[in-house]
Amino acid sequence: MFDISSPAENNTQQDATKARRHAEANVLQGHHTKQAIVTLDLEGVLVPEVWIAVAEAKGLDDLRLTTRDEPDYDKLMRHRLDVLAANQVTMTAISEVASDISPLPGAREFLDELRTRVPVVILSDTFDQFGSFLIPRLGWPTLLCHTLIVENDFVVGYRMRMPDPKAHAVRAFKSLNYQVASAGDSYNDISMLANADSGFLFKASEQIRSEHPEYTACDTHEELMTLLTAAIS
Repeated sequence: MFDISSPAENNTQQDATKARRHAEANVLQGHHTKQAIVTLDLEGVLVPEVWIAVAEAKGLDDLRLTTRDEPDYDKLMRHRLDVLAANQVTMTAISEVASDISPLPGAREFLDELRTRVPVVILSDTFDQFGSFLIPRLGWPTLLCHTLIVENDFVVGYRMRMPDPKAHAVRAFKSLNYQVASAGDSYNDISMLANADSGFLFKASEQIRSEHPEYTACDTHEELMTLLTAAIS
């Protein structure tokens, strides 16, 4: 067959092809700005610690231990399960406490403002059963967490989503070419901060701050907003 296109039409097609190939080359070579995403811990950053609230409601000081105190999460949860069993604390009783927990002062406003600027995902070692009460009060942000195993209204175990889930989530976001900024308050957040492009400690204990001086620490949501905004700019 013969090409009966006019010279002008051929030039237009060639120009369009060159423009498309140039755009594809820019994408392949990374000549574009990365999208940003923020990952946050839940308890201690946006809401009070649920287990401390249960400890106070039931008069069980042994339940006050948190990830700020114990770096080994499985050891911490085994301790909590033992305390619950020894004191016959039911899931119903725990849920009643969790249902009364409100966000930390200023946390909802902080999160609402942050979400107008960047996608936010909550990476937490809390549980679905707690999140069902807490997340609606924060405006339904995405929460990735674990699940308590409940039998006959007693907590008999827990099911982690995967080992070291916070670090895996951050690495997954980065593999999707996101720039990741993260903030947390406890030992179980360190691997999340270590894998993020930018990591910040929020209201962390002096011990955690001294052990991890590589992360900028702050104590108010206003300060955290400033740090996160600068990190994703």
